[in-house]
Amino acid sequence: MPTTPFPAPRSLVTTPGGAPADAPVTASVNSALPAQGYRLRTGPDGVSVEHRDPAGLRYALAVLDQLRASPDFHEVGYDISDHPDFERRAFMLDISRDRVPTRRTLARWVEILSLARFNQFELYTEHTYAFRDHQQVWQDASPLTADDLHWLDAHCAAAGIELVVNQNTFGHMERFLAHPEYAHRAENPDGFERGGAHRPPSTLAPTADNADFAQGLLTEITAQVRARRLNIGADEPFELGTGRSRERAAQVGLGTVYFDYVSRVLQPWLDAGYTVQFWADVFTHHPELLDQVPAGAIPVIWQYDAPQHAADVVAADSAEAAAWKQRGADLDRLQEGFAADCRLVGDAGVTHWVAPGAGNWNSVIGRLDNAVENILDAAEAGLAHGASGCLLTSWGDNGMWDAPSVAFGPAVFGGAVSWCLEANRGLDLGSVLDEHVLLDPAGLAGRALEQLGGVYRLFGVPLLNGSPIARALFPDPSLPLPELPSAAALDTAADALARCRRDLAACEPAASDGDVAVRELRHGIDLSEFAVDVLRARVAAGNGSDPGADAIDAGTARGLLRRLDPILAEQRACWLLRSRPGGLEDSLRRIDPLRHELLRAAAR
Repeated sequence: MPTTPFPAPRSLVTTPGGAPADAPVTASVNSALPAQGYRLRTGPDGVSVEHRDPAGLRYALAVLDQLRASPDFHEVGYDISDHPDFERRAFMLDISRDRVPTRRTLARWVEILSLARFNQFELYTEHTYAFRDHQQVWQDASPLTADDLHWLDAHCAAAGIELVVNQNTFGHMERFLAHPEYAHRAENPDGFERGGAHRPPSTLAPTADNADFAQGLLTEITAQVRARRLNIGADEPFELGTGRSRERAAQVGLGTVYFDYVSRVLQPWLDAGYTVQFWADVFTHHPELLDQVPAGAIPVIWQYDAPQHAADVVAADSAEAAAWKQRGADLDRLQEGFAADCRLVGDAGVTHWVAPGAGNWNSVIGRLDNAVENILDAAEAGLAHGASGCLLTSWGDNGMWDAPSVAFGPAVFGGAVSWCLEANRGLDLGSVLDEHVLLDPAGLAGRALEQLGGVYRLFGVPLLNGSPIARALFPDPSLPLPELPSAAALDTAADALARCRRDLAACEPAASDGDVAVRELRHGIDLSEFAVDVLRARVAAGNGSDPGADAIDAGTARGLLRRLDPILAEQRACWLLRSRPGGLEDSLRRIDPLRHELLRAAAR
């Protein structure tokens, strides 16, 4: 049977008669091909490659390697023509939510990204770079250093990937603002209210001095990489217009206050010839800004729940919808997916990108089907409205308790779809993971990873930006489970987890990190089964309502507590297999609220 390379090409024709194993290869430039495009032909006369540019040659030779690995290479001739849908295919890894990867883990990511034809890699940083003058902010975080970035930049370049700085400069600056020396920079130094809870300051006041402060961070970190592009973040400035900028926002409008500050940060880099990305969540809610985007600046439109998932939450009309509305979420807009914002920006002629999510965060074992639908929605809307790039994001909210391997599937799918949507929308993801990523001849490891990513749906409780597993393990009073799963749903989820455990026990992954992936996925199952049992106990204690974990039967609570310490010990061990020690203790503290609830229950 003829081999289909990964990613699937847009045109593949086979003929009888393949090329000898030692067939000569001729390569030539064809300027008529699209950028990054190639045509590869194999047959009895040898192998020929036509390519538009060095990237096209790289992709053609990667496909040739896959074909040569097939036993039918000498029997089947191939004629493959291919080029990307999106010029820029980027992957962003959050390294600021406690988990900072080791060099070995970064190298593994580069390997996977190269396989999936990403050509841009962004490491999202807030406080996890060793800034020269800000040691107190990063000293306990095991941050990346200048030497780390020099090494990674070279490693990426050898794989045809550009390493791009992604440093936040506006919102999400709480790791800086938590220190007294930086508190004066906050929009609200005493914190702010969101979702019915008081939160510490997270947003820089939009002042010229703070723009200069942000420039200093950007200047230092961009000096370590060769890319002439960067991402300045500027998303979710939750407090903007409520503190130091309140008066000016009332005078000129919140959008103007926002974009004046962003422009101060953007402009020096645009003047220096850089291309600059920024998150578009505030920007797209202020259409009056559309004609103010300077050349070289790229708003990146993001959304991380697939439209159907958002529609399920709205249709349920539950406490979940009410909680997100209280946080300021526009649920009607979420149900439209990427289309509304892409249409708005595309019709204005503004160069833009789309940014779906890998669905790994707030999940423990992933929300893979949501990620797949979210990626497809982003690609479809992006292509329909002229987006020039697709940036797949892997965030780490609430301490990144999900293992890196949970994001492997979304990364593989996201790269393939942003390369060619129509050829890859029906990708057999489990098979691709087994054949190209985990190298499991038993065909079980990839299937287990794929099936784990669908367990969250089995609970029958529609949520945004998370799974019932994570909500059970990391209770947040401002975002509780809207309802408890039924006993039958918990049984179904437990059965699915048990099947995945059996598959992992029988798999034989030969990848360099295959044993690590299996261990961390087994641990993800342990955590998920623990969450299922916590929810069972809450169901039993509630008699139709949810009294919380502190109302669980005392004996059951003591049993759960006995299980918890070994689970946390394994979390530490798995973490250190791929990640640096800084941030681990902060991440582990995320489960303290549940532990305290169980202790109260056990003491009754």
